[in-house]
Amino acid sequence: MVEKFLAGSAALFGDPITIAIFVFGVIGGMLFGAIPGVSMLTLAAILLPFTADLDPAQGVMLFAVIYCTGTYGGAITAILFNIPGAPENAPTAFDGYPMTRQGKSGKAVGAAVLCSAIGGVASALVMMAATEPLANWAIRNIGPPEIFALVFFGLAVASSVGGRTIWKGWMSVLLGLLIATIGQDPVGGINRYNFGFTDLAAGIAFVPAILGFFAVSEIFVQAEKKATGQYDAPKVGMSFPSVLELWAHKFAVVRSILVGFFCGILPGIGATLAAFMGYGEAVRWSKHPERFGTGEAEGVVAPETANNAATGAAMIPLLALGLPGGALTAMMIGVFNLHDMEVGPLIMIEAPELVWILFASMFWASLAILVLGMVESKGIVHLLRIPFTMLAPGILVFSTIGAYALRGNIFDVYTMFIAGIAGY
Repeated sequence: MVEKFLAGSAALFGDPITIAIFVFGVIGGMLFGAIPGVSMLTLAAILLPFTADLDPAQGVMLFAVIYCTGTYGGAITAILFNIPGAPENAPTAFDGYPMTRQGKSGKAVGAAVLCSAIGGVASALVMMAATEPLANWAIRNIGPPEIFALVFFGLAVASSVGGRTIWKGWMSVLLGLLIATIGQDPVGGINRYNFGFTDLAAGIAFVPAILGFFAVSEIFVQAEKKATGQYDAPKVGMSFPSVLELWAHKFAVVRSILVGFFCGILPGIGATLAAFMGYGEAVRWSKHPERFGTGEAEGVVAPETANNAATGAAMIPLLALGLPGGALTAMMIGVFNLHDMEVGPLIMIEAPELVWILFASMFWASLAILVLGMVESKGIVHLLRIPFTMLAPGILVFSTIGAYALRGNIFDVYTMFIAGIAGY
């Protein structure tokens, strides 16, 4: 394994063009993850056609790096503005944003940087060692009943952390499931609950709804406070967590790595469920669960470790079974198809060099989060100094662009604003 990893690293850093693509992916994933209203999926959608002109290993490596760094970048907006950069960063906002309101934004961002790097590196190491045996195990033991059971378990976890009481949590989960049934049945193609509206046949897109419930509603809330003279600008906190403060969460980090890898390796599950399960387990094992949601550092540590730990694990079903764990890994299949390559068990035999360049790039990208993340966070925390009257329109513009760019459907923009009003 070490020899193959070194060979993959040598191929990655032996060509100036490949190095440039790697650096672009690292910085692009971080920036698009950290800009309110857009995400790593926006960047990936823009770049997908251009990968046809790249070497297959370069194209796949670019998307893998964006996946790693973009998953971390989404935590920045979740912490500073209560706007998750991606669905897998939503649990981070539960405690990250309250920490910002308390002037602890530096500590929250610092914890996210370090734990994202730890989760990503650990996942990359396990991914390199365990891809083949775990893929064989998944083929024999994981089927539709097991996937259904795990998804139901994830919904149970979401209901326990999404509301102050269990019944409110389940009410929101069931309402979400009801909204998710709108659109065409994926099996029979029959329209469900579209009430004759053609636009509803495509369903309610997840990203515009997330932008509405988090970004737009938060702007409405803060605008009301501004109009009534109750607005309290977030405090800029630049002090990063100490080693002792992070060491206190060592068990949460290890537990979240295991949760993240377990969720990532299962086809179709991915980093979103990993983040919610990581957060839910942190609440369950805590001696003071009542502190979560009020600015508890472990509420940032757990989901950010788990969702980054899921990124490496998500490559296992993708490469071994051809089954994506989320939207970006599904786009990676498109990169393979552009180069007339079939994702599946034979990829390990037919293109081992490509696979190990992919593994090496995810390992080094996770380490890059630790270095560049600290540099980036020192500057991006100063966004909190921008007056609300200037920041709010910018967030709305980027959110509108992000909602529209996903599918090129103006109805998604309407969905975002309706969700924003409902959330408000």
